[in-house]
Amino acid sequence: MTAKRPPPFFIADNPGLDFLNSTAVPVDIRVEWLDSGEDFLAWIKQAGLAPGDVLNAFRKNALPGELDATAAQARALRDWFKPFVYKHMGKPIEPNALRQLEPLNQLLARDEEFGQIVVRDRLYRQEHPQGEKGISGLIWRRQRRWQSPESLLLPLARSLADLVCTEDFTYVKACEGPECTLLFVDRTRGRGRRWCSMAVCGNRAKQAAHRKRAR
Repeated sequence: MTAKRPPPFFIADNPGLDFLNSTAVPVDIRVEWLDSGEDFLAWIKQAGLAPGDVLNAFRKNALPGELDATAAQARALRDWFKPFVYKHMGKPIEPNALRQLEPLNQLLARDEEFGQIVVRDRLYRQEHPQGEKGISGLIWRRQRRWQSPESLLLPLARSLADLVCTEDFTYVKACEGPECTLLFVDRTRGRGRRWCSMAVCGNRAKQAAHRKRAR
């Protein structure tokens, strides 16, 4: 991994867009957070898309070059999907957009997801030590068979599917920073979000406006 590379951005308020933001121009140079197999595992862990023990097992047992190849597939998926977002953002997605998503459906068809009944998480049990009337202490939770490093592509595909099926693309936006390429869902009350971050691009815009007034 690149020593001077900044941490990845998780500012999109949507996991699918966070995946698309795994390459970006946060200042003036493009940064790639999925450059290698190890980079890919680190990003997946930070995104919370796969259990740590699964990632460690792949790190230990993957064949030479296998993780790098999976990272390359993830980059290809991301770079294929990003133009779809740019094309459709700012307006609701129409049903005829489905034709453009056939490669994504083909990838999703490879998933080996299933469900299991498990005990509710610790936080719930702490907040409800005696249980609640009518509320079970058990829940149904999705699980996945992680057969190979390529299976790490499946939660990425699912995040993109959730993006197009659950988000109103009217509020999917690109940062207005001149060089910034980060995407996000505008969840602000007045739908007036313009920047990936007020601390980064928003602050630069304020400084630029101040210098313009000073001149």
